[in-house]
Amino acid sequence: MRQYKLSFDEPADAARPDEAEQILQGLNPAQQEAVRVTDGPVLIIAGPGSGKTRTLTHRIAYLIAAGKARPFEILALTFTNKAAREMKERIERLVGPEQARGMWMGTFHATFARLLRIEGERIGYTPDFSIYDPDDSQRILRELMDRYHVDGKQFNVRMMHALISSAKNRLVAPGEYARLAATPAQEKAALLYGPYQEALRKANAMDFDDLLLKPIELFRQHADVLEKYQHRWRYLHIDEYQDTNHAQYVLAKLLAARHKNLCVVGDDAQSIYAFRGADITNILSFQRDYPEAKTVRLEQNYRSTKTILRLADAIIRHNQDQLEKSLWTENSDGEPVTLLEAISERDEAQKVERTIRDLHVRQGYTFRDFAVLYRTNAQSRSLEEALRRGGLPYRVVGGVSFYQRREIKDALAYLRLVVNPNDEASLRRVINYPTRGIGGKTQEALFDYARREGLGIWQALERAEEAGLPARAVSAVEAFRFLIARHAAQATSRPADELARDLIRESGILDDLRRDDTPENLVRWENVNELLNAIAEFTAGAGEQGTLSAFLQEVSLLTDADSVDDDENRVTLMTLHASKGLEFPVVFITGLEEGLFPLAAAAQDRKDLEEERRLFYVGVTRAERHLYLSYARSRYRYGEQQPAVRSRFLDELDPDLIRTEAGTAFRPRAGRFQAGAGATDTYDRIDPHYYRKNLRGEKKPRTGGGGQRGGGERRIVYDEGEGGAFTPGMRVEHPLFGEGKVLSLEGAGAQAKAVVFFKEVGQKKLVLKFANLRRIG
Repeated sequence: MRQYKLSFDEPADAARPDEAEQILQGLNPAQQEAVRVTDGPVLIIAGPGSGKTRTLTHRIAYLIAAGKARPFEILALTFTNKAAREMKERIERLVGPEQARGMWMGTFHATFARLLRIEGERIGYTPDFSIYDPDDSQRILRELMDRYHVDGKQFNVRMMHALISSAKNRLVAPGEYARLAATPAQEKAALLYGPYQEALRKANAMDFDDLLLKPIELFRQHADVLEKYQHRWRYLHIDEYQDTNHAQYVLAKLLAARHKNLCVVGDDAQSIYAFRGADITNILSFQRDYPEAKTVRLEQNYRSTKTILRLADAIIRHNQDQLEKSLWTENSDGEPVTLLEAISERDEAQKVERTIRDLHVRQGYTFRDFAVLYRTNAQSRSLEEALRRGGLPYRVVGGVSFYQRREIKDALAYLRLVVNPNDEASLRRVINYPTRGIGGKTQEALFDYARREGLGIWQALERAEEAGLPARAVSAVEAFRFLIARHAAQATSRPADELARDLIRESGILDDLRRDDTPENLVRWENVNELLNAIAEFTAGAGEQGTLSAFLQEVSLLTDADSVDDDENRVTLMTLHASKGLEFPVVFITGLEEGLFPLAAAAQDRKDLEEERRLFYVGVTRAERHLYLSYARSRYRYGEQQPAVRSRFLDELDPDLIRTEAGTAFRPRAGRFQAGAGATDTYDRIDPHYYRKNLRGEKKPRTGGGGQRGGGERRIVYDEGEGGAFTPGMRVEHPLFGEGKVLSLEGAGAQAKAVVFFKEVGQKKLVLKFANLRRIG
């Protein structure tokens, strides 16, 4: 194909019709329509396995080939670096590497980090600002909690960080948040929010949320900057639009306001990240925001069998909040979905292991063809044990990633200090590691001095003698400062790999790890060396752009999906959330039990329950050829074996599509669970966690309320001792945790306990005698 050359000064080439049309070859009619509709707002509703990435990349290539846009006039935003790389490679194959070079394509965070390095000085940041991950942010918040006397046992630092993060994603400023704070936890977060932002600014640092918040601040304060990028990016594309939060929604509206050429691609049925701030109404309301928008539906599925697709449709049709679409495929019917019924989670794991082994031996599947999915990370334990006992290779996606390991973060902290000496979180991490005589008292004296004098922490180190430190401590601080300053002076002139190698060697990290010659430390020593290898590889591949600052930004913005290695021949274990965007020939979805999937808290609210159902839909549509669903009749919860009831999701399915492992027909129960209500009597069920009789035959609370009423509804009524005032489903308020809902109750008298889901802090198990719960409904 012809490669087009465009400059900033001349108009786009007018491509011949046949050359532009060549881009459309191999696309189905709906995909071709999505590519051809180039002007104005466009909503592409792309079902799972419908070729949305192919469509999006061909659309961008078509814009260039048809002469409608020059590469630098196109912005494409994704949610993983992996997706961005794949899209760019495909576009390069369609129009040539030279033609694709000018495009901005990447994740929201990476793209706006790049923009802020160019324009950030307008709002007070240097181009070498640090990007703090959650650990760095929590390190700063922990210090602020001590300073402002916030009890870390009552209000843990993760809770405070989550509340502040949520406020940022909703574009709520510190002052406004303080006015809106309605619970004790929110009031403490409001106390920390402003000082936390000031600490970031002094450190010349941003957290992940700032990478979306600060561009909006920049655009609103400096209209000329917004106009510059509105003029430049005439065509804006957003992948996975259903996963955008409010800040991302605002950024899209600001940038698309001039030309209105906003193309969003997504599937409301795969919106599963509300806990991260994703707002499904962004995609549901797109046509309200842009009444002139054209809607194109990609409904042909290329991934799954007809049976799997029909099952997915049976799942999602129970949701009320959704856009209309009807998936279909030309693939074969395939085999029925198999239901594995287990006695316990151990039995469930063994059945999964045996099934994998059987398919591997009898049908020749490789181990990389299998994915075992679960709702919570804790479920991986029994599955890992079964695979280990069976000698099957596996990998767990979502564990501690390479760049989150302690020794790697220590090494990265040194490198970040060289690039940005004001980085307080990094300085606190390594100022006395390895031990160099700058203990806790010396550090606090330095930080106190910096606060008193209004200095940045690096300035305080430069004036250590004035901080009232003993001579030995001053000498140690000077030696540390000289180490960082000497390498910082070479940060722009020396190759990144050489600089990193010398700095890490001189820091003493490697010597410290070798000093204690244990197998664990040997692995850590090898990991640090592997980091140096990664920097060398990055430097060699990036040319003039291979700076230490660029490497640190790339590392800081890696996502979980970027760590998935498709080449490993291992069974993949991962949460359902982590599986989004992936596909496997054989998929197991485990733990389909009430209280686990759906989670107990979600069962109390229709919108939360619909998100759980969308998560089930996502899991099912990862499967290409074989799908296995499983549940256990008992499972360890809260340290003891508890009976379990199979998930309502199973009983919503078409039984004609499912068979048991013995080959018999699947028989769903009649009746349905209702969000926010008790179970129907056909389930003979009490609440998400506890049932009439547990495995040990222990006494359980009696049912009450006049037996069957309200359509046979059954509810727990605790009328013994401390539990007398509460029933499952009741809304309550806690003096520290705020408003919540009772999920279940157990025990009696002084031993009575309640499992309560709180809006601000999640699920807690409380002894009622000491909980000070108050009924509010």
